[in-house]
Amino acid sequence: MSRSLILLAAVALAAGCENAASTSPDGHSAGGSKKYRVAVIPKGTTHDFWKSVHAGAVQAAEELGNVDVIWNGPPDEKDKEAQINVVEGFIVDRVDGICLAPIDRDALVPVVRRASKRDIPTVIFDSGLSDEEHTVSYVATDNYHGGAIAAEHLAEILNENGDVILIRYQEGSESTEQREQGFLETLAKYPNMRMLTESQRVSSSAEEALQISASLLVAHGADVDGVFTVCEPINKGMLRALENRQLAGKVKFIGFDSDPRFVGALRNRTMHGIVLQDPVRMGYLAVKTMVDHLEGQPVEKRIVTGEYLATPENMDEPRMHELLHPAQFFE
Repeated sequence: MSRSLILLAAVALAAGCENAASTSPDGHSAGGSKKYRVAVIPKGTTHDFWKSVHAGAVQAAEELGNVDVIWNGPPDEKDKEAQINVVEGFIVDRVDGICLAPIDRDALVPVVRRASKRDIPTVIFDSGLSDEEHTVSYVATDNYHGGAIAAEHLAEILNENGDVILIRYQEGSESTEQREQGFLETLAKYPNMRMLTESQRVSSSAEEALQISASLLVAHGADVDGVFTVCEPINKGMLRALENRQLAGKVKFIGFDSDPRFVGALRNRTMHGIVLQDPVRMGYLAVKTMVDHLEGQPVEKRIVTGEYLATPENMDEPRMHELLHPAQFFE
């Protein structure tokens, strides 16, 4: 186990021991301050990105000392009904606050409104809602800028001349839609960069992404010069499809979000860039912002956590190495 994972396990254990020792039955700590129960609800629980968000949330709780983080979300990132049910359960449980990464920008609005009516505030993170009236703050990457970074890098390594495939994520995810928009609008500034396809969507399944990526590579064959995929499961499917057709390294491939497999591909130059978020910081700031609000402190309505581009050339620089290998939380 790496040093970062050992430290996180120790943090979780320490937090659990402190909670057991210092919290009275009325929800207050031994020192008299309130012990907040904050629900943190990701889009899913299986991908590495969410494990890093979890690590950040636990880090914030440990530093604050008066927070219990309750982590729960649907295993499948396309199951918005399951996520709504998780939020409903926390409303019934009367948690002090909710930090939510909505699967769907529209479908989660009513349940957030219901939480607000019961005086349970919500901080949104990672992906936005179409209606922010009943939210405290939105903590996320500037996803439009992340997509723009990908387009600029792809144009650069193709010498501003090439045919490109974009694979979109499932409809309703605000974060990935912003990435797609940023990519397309930026690439349009280069007259000799052409889109072969930009309408194909994939859910959170890497196997589905593999099938669709393979079919697109067959359909467009030797015309494909570059590819951009907007999230972890689609990256995985496209990378396997390129490898299966002996196109890995020949087609310029930009992905979004890190994973150990992508780090290896970047080093081997079968991926040529990875747009990176800071999921640990995102989880940390979501919980920290919620507690600030609960304690009556002013918070910003929009908090940007940063976006970065890792390449084979800069991947070993300290900051890029940290973002390519973010800490993760394991139960």
